[in-house]
Amino acid sequence: MIKVKETLGSSVNIPVEKRDGEASIVYFTKDLSAEGLQKIYQKVKQNMKGKVAVKLHTGEKHGPNIIPREWVKNLIETEIPNATIVETNTYYEGDRYTTEQHRETLKVNGWTFAPVDILDEEGTTMWALEGGKYFKEMSVGSHSDKYDSLLALTHFKGHTMGGFGGSNKNLGIGMADGRIGKAMIHTYPEKGQWSIAMDEFMERMTESTKAILDHFGKNITYINVLRNMSVSCDCEGIAAAPVVTPDIGILASDDILAVDQASVDMVFALAEKSRDLRERIETRHGLRQLSYMKELGMGNDKYILIDLD
Repeated sequence: MIKVKETLGSSVNIPVEKRDGEASIVYFTKDLSAEGLQKIYQKVKQNMKGKVAVKLHTGEKHGPNIIPREWVKNLIETEIPNATIVETNTYYEGDRYTTEQHRETLKVNGWTFAPVDILDEEGTTMWALEGGKYFKEMSVGSHSDKYDSLLALTHFKGHTMGGFGGSNKNLGIGMADGRIGKAMIHTYPEKGQWSIAMDEFMERMTESTKAILDHFGKNITYINVLRNMSVSCDCEGIAAAPVVTPDIGILASDDILAVDQASVDMVFALAEKSRDLRERIETRHGLRQLSYMKELGMGNDKYILIDLD
């Protein structure tokens, strides 16, 4: 097993020819539209059973770069009529810090066409994970126990601390509750709210995601939308200008590592057209997310790309 931290450094993307192990299927379409999202979901929906939670970033008030509401509305109405959009409150003070603020922000941003469950509205619960070096369990919103399946619907972009926000960040940070779970990932006691960074932050976030995967088992799938990609997260609530041109498309898989790895590979393949985002990923050691997912057995970094176009 190749460990980026030990061989190439956690700021270097492992070349395809140096990846080992099995290969997973990743679907791709350039069709950035409601129809394109629906088409690619149909390829990875086989394990969406019972009550389906759709975890996406609903954004700060008037956030400009989130996945278009119309796309999500079409997907839920046509493919997942039993779905509930799920979110958690934030660890920072802002438009989604309390449940009351969060509900108001959801209305402002137009997330009114389907039920939205703020998972930590009524407290927390602990979900176990195997193989972690920081955690044996992670604190998530208590409502998380209500769901049988999970769709991680992710706007892939840069992130101030994580380097990039893909499916791993969407679940690892986004499913951890706003006070306990997120503090476990971000904060050393008495050393400041954002005192954990670089490789250790990537590892803690990834272990949080591992708790989500261990809980849902096969009943989980992942879609990354590579559109309007800025160096900053949608949580910043600013009109951060996209820095990757052109937009790339939509990727989907039932393997979280494969879909995030494929997303990173496509961004890096654009060379100078994605320079700012690549720099953000590398300087924050964001690629440690990928190598640590592999070390924890969360998926494959080799993949077979199936172009639906």
